Amino acid sequence: MLRATEKITALYCRLSQEDANEGDSNSITNQKDILLRYAKEHRFPNPTFFVDDGYSGTNYDRPGFQQMLSEIEAGKVAVVLTKDLSRLGRNSSLTGLYINFTFPKYSVRYIAINDHFDTIDPNSTDNDVAGIKNWFNEFFAKDTSRKIRAVQKAKGERGVPLTTNVPFGYRKDPEDRTKWIVDEAAALVVKRIFKLCMEGRGPMQIAKLLQAEKVLNPTSYKRREGIKSPSPETADPYHWNTNTVVHILERREYTGCTVNFKTYTNSIWDKKQRETPIEKQAVFYNTHLAIIEQEVFDKVQQIRKQRHRRTKTGKSSLFSGMVYCADCGAKMRYCTTNYFEKRQDHFVCANYRSNTGSCSAHFIRAVVLEELVWMHMKAVIFYVTRYEKHFRAVMEQRLRMSSEEAIRGYKTQLAQAERRLAELDRLFIRIYEDNVSGRITDERFSLMSKTYEDEQAQLKVDIHRLRQEIEVQERQIEDLEKFIQRVHKYEDLQEMTPYALRELVKGIYIEAPDKSSGKRRQGVRISYDLVGFVPVEELLKQETA
Repeated sequence: MLRATEKITALYCRLSQEDANEGDSNSITNQKDILLRYAKEHRFPNPTFFVDDGYSGTNYDRPGFQQMLSEIEAGKVAVVLTKDLSRLGRNSSLTGLYINFTFPKYSVRYIAINDHFDTIDPNSTDNDVAGIKNWFNEFFAKDTSRKIRAVQKAKGERGVPLTTNVPFGYRKDPEDRTKWIVDEAAALVVKRIFKLCMEGRGPMQIAKLLQAEKVLNPTSYKRREGIKSPSPETADPYHWNTNTVVHILERREYTGCTVNFKTYTNSIWDKKQRETPIEKQAVFYNTHLAIIEQEVFDKVQQIRKQRHRRTKTGKSSLFSGMVYCADCGAKMRYCTTNYFEKRQDHFVCANYRSNTGSCSAHFIRAVVLEELVWMHMKAVIFYVTRYEKHFRAVMEQRLRMSSEEAIRGYKTQLAQAERRLAELDRLFIRIYEDNVSGRITDERFSLMSKTYEDEQAQLKVDIHRLRQEIEVQERQIEDLEKFIQRVHKYEDLQEMTPYALRELVKGIYIEAPDKSSGKRRQGVRISYDLVGFVPVEELLKQETA
């Protein structure tokens, strides 16, 4: 055990952002002056500072306080001094716990100078009102938090970006700090990441490629440019984390919109950031220049949902994640080995297992698939760019017919689901009344209410899905125009590129082989993005006729 003269006097200082707004009286420098002068006047030995600058008093997970607590638990502290009770903390329950239990347990005397609080004299009148002061300090923290949240909510609802860390690819406008301008050098990297994803590269592949090319990661780039970044700098400035790439690919702000209220906290005590459901986030469009086109961003999100594993050989196919079995709908597995020549690589239905699976042997060689898809794409590009008017007329008619039929079906299902949802509400009220009156037991009520609640939850999911399907069908003609404009970009395309493939094609469906003629014939159906299946052979015959 240390003797009293060998123990330290802990001088604890704390300043939060809210306290800093109150003026210099709570500054760390001012606190240090008060504490050190008090320690010298009262001849407390070995004064030692423990400081938390920029930390809220609503919790005790602060580095300075935790360091002081470790010294207390090691029996090295005789006295703890703070400027006032609020410096120790603004959580009345925890503050009281430390003052009344932790400090006495380790024989530590605690003094809050401005509040005239000293645990050496438990019968002091000032000590009696300490609990009230701690409650008031907590109330102050809550009140301040409410005001800050109200201000942030008002700003967020006006479309002012709430994030203090501007996305990589943008900078704050020096003339208006609430606006973003494009950082051209960083924006080129962002565009490259999206392009690589459109070409079929996964986040890990993209990260490795950027590292190999010695592209500065976002944190290192911002530090070099003198921009503040909350992320710690990596030992290797060219190291790209896979999660960094994913975060960039999923960030909607690159399309030119501001997204507010993406996260929330439960209370001032629970600082854990939780994600707000997308439908509850506030989105403001065209607030700054876009780095990525909306169509490209949407396509990348589709590609991200089709994530696939690389083969053990490290090779991947141009079509990986895009090829499906036309009969069972399962993805077609890309098969290759280091011993295969390129012509031997092939796709086979994932549900086929040596005639024991749930599907038959849908099989196609990768080189054959590439040739067939490229031929079809060339035909579609040729027809759309040469006979755009006829293509639009035919496709509009087909889309309207299919849309009207689909919309009728979806609306019928939607009406049924909404009626059943309302009926379940009435049934729930009825069984509640039956339970209260004793006509059904608590056990029976619990079972029935659980069944109704589960059905209601599923109906709400179905209703949301059906409404989305109706919206998609109603956008068909608008999507057709987008597809035509997209095709015109590839009017002079000489070979199939991964980017062109993924921008134009949504899915490729392999049919079971037809051997009725004595020869193996493989049917391949191609679904194009925005418009679905294009009957290009039929259209070409009509034009020729």
